[in-house]
Amino acid sequence: MSASLPHGGGGSNSHYSGHGSGQRVVPSDPEDEWEGGDDAENEDEDELDNSGEYHDAEEQLSVEFSIGGEEDDEDDDSDGGEEGPSQESHAGRPIPAPMTRRQILQRLGQETIRQLFAGQLSGRYLRTRARQHQGSDEDGDGEEVGGGYGGIGKRRRAGGKYPAIPSEVGRALMGSGAFGDNEICEGNHDKNSVRLASRIFRRELGFNTGLRDQPQNRLMAQSMIPSSTADTIIHYDTRCYSGQFSDDGTFFFSCGQDFRIRLYDTSNPHRWKYYRTVYYPYGQWTVTDASLSPDNKLLACSSIKNVVFLARTDPEEMGDSWLLDFSRSMGRPGFNSHIGFGVWSIRFSGDGRELVAGTSDQSIYVYDLETRQPTLIIPGHDDDVNAVCFADKTSPHVLFSGSDDTTLKVWDRRSMGDRRAAGVFLGHTEGLTYVDSKGDGRYVLSNGKDQTMKLWDIRAMVSTEHLDEMDPTKYSSGFDYRYPPFDEDDYKPHPHDCSLVTFRGHKVLKTLIRCHFSPPTSTNSRYVYTGSFDGKVYIYNLDATIAGVVDVKKATHNSRPRDPDSPTNFFSVHYSDMMPTSAWRTCVRDASWHPNAPIIAATSWNGWGMSTGTCTTHTWNDGVEEGEADPNKSIRVNERLEHKESLYSAPEQT
Repeated sequence: MSASLPHGGGGSNSHYSGHGSGQRVVPSDPEDEWEGGDDAENEDEDELDNSGEYHDAEEQLSVEFSIGGEEDDEDDDSDGGEEGPSQESHAGRPIPAPMTRRQILQRLGQETIRQLFAGQLSGRYLRTRARQHQGSDEDGDGEEVGGGYGGIGKRRRAGGKYPAIPSEVGRALMGSGAFGDNEICEGNHDKNSVRLASRIFRRELGFNTGLRDQPQNRLMAQSMIPSSTADTIIHYDTRCYSGQFSDDGTFFFSCGQDFRIRLYDTSNPHRWKYYRTVYYPYGQWTVTDASLSPDNKLLACSSIKNVVFLARTDPEEMGDSWLLDFSRSMGRPGFNSHIGFGVWSIRFSGDGRELVAGTSDQSIYVYDLETRQPTLIIPGHDDDVNAVCFADKTSPHVLFSGSDDTTLKVWDRRSMGDRRAAGVFLGHTEGLTYVDSKGDGRYVLSNGKDQTMKLWDIRAMVSTEHLDEMDPTKYSSGFDYRYPPFDEDDYKPHPHDCSLVTFRGHKVLKTLIRCHFSPPTSTNSRYVYTGSFDGKVYIYNLDATIAGVVDVKKATHNSRPRDPDSPTNFFSVHYSDMMPTSAWRTCVRDASWHPNAPIIAATSWNGWGMSTGTCTTHTWNDGVEEGEADPNKSIRVNERLEHKESLYSAPEQT
């Protein structure tokens, strides 16, 4: 079914209760505030008490004030007999009346009392008051903010402005039928609320009959989230940049920095077989991306060059390969290419006849495999195009492109007369690293260097006319994701954010980390998931809560010995104080969920100094934890799936 695009889609934003209209979403309750894992220890609102335990200052602060005397009598009279704990006065002696700070601010209106506690109010509370004071003024970064609880001076770019979790829009999507099924007669969607054995038992006893059979079967499928325990660890001598199952699940490929793409037969997803290796002879730095044709007969791979390598996957046809020169412009007007550009992202169309590519010359290319020439070149961004994909698997007309200019654009090839995008998604404040389509021509997912992943609906996109009136990079902090950690105090919400749901908790650092929709068959399209720089795969519910985490670093730690010939090993031995990064480190760059089985394959930079790579398989185990399934029993093999005893000689501790 072809996707139908409403031009000027900004008008449909009101359908999403403010999420499409650019309204800010600010948590109003302390429970909505995200606790950021390892970063939670930096929260400046926590205080350490004498027992060494943290408590919340806002809730625990109490005061004592005297009841009695003439001035107090006046306050009592004006108070109007407000209900509260009864207090007796003993000869004017002060009686403790413990109250929280919030209660005091609610009960007493004097400005002096407000200013008394202004210095101890949480930063989030002050920022909320500042926004209320400034009304709809979104760009007054240098304005003085007066009034409030003691005043806070100049408005600054502060953290704590992320959308609330759980997302109400996401919860509505979870119940819409487009993203799996909710539990019947149960008030939560906890994956462990009903064990699989109980579901099967009820089905076999005939408790679920008629129309309820199908939902129960889908609930069983979506409840099987893979665990952290690695069944197999495939070790590579170079970093692994990406890896994906084919659409039918019969193949898996992984791309290494040595310009080799290894293909595996995964017809039996629990017993992989080495298939063949494709070598890209003219690559630069690394293989940036690869894509299998829908019939699994062709593999296209790209590098930081204008040439894409196309090879057959059949081992008996290893000599058949082609170099596709994307710099051939066919004399098209307006083409401003040059030989030096690289290809960051590449995808086959649903019919296998075309390739779409995102490049470093800020353009999107559509390449016809029959004529061996580009048929469409769109210089549509202001920075590198890091990711591209087709919106619909059944139609090649609609494209998505994500760029370092912070925008995700929608292109309709049926209306490219003015060479303008059909619409744009605004919401990321830093560059995009990846985009993935659900394949229905409607929903698209993106990962961003602002440490968020966002879900979008094509009906809520912003018109290009609206984009022409603004600078999309205005809200960027200029963060370079290759070097320092992201400081949440630098985050500023995009005032024109039209995303449906914002997911956060993972880390998008150092490299272009990828995200995906979970498959419809094995997961009922219930989740979205992403790699992360901290060595994990994060699996999210559609309401932005975490459904599961696959800890690749923990599963693979010390799973291979140090290479005595590796420069990383030399520096770690002789200059360990100067080279703290030589320890075992893991960055999950890509992950792929098998379309027909509860298995996730994670491809990572993984090893000593993060100089080597792994592909690990993780299966669902019905809640069996490490105490019952020894993680050290993972099978360790080389790139050809050959068992190597040397891989087991790694030290137990580092």
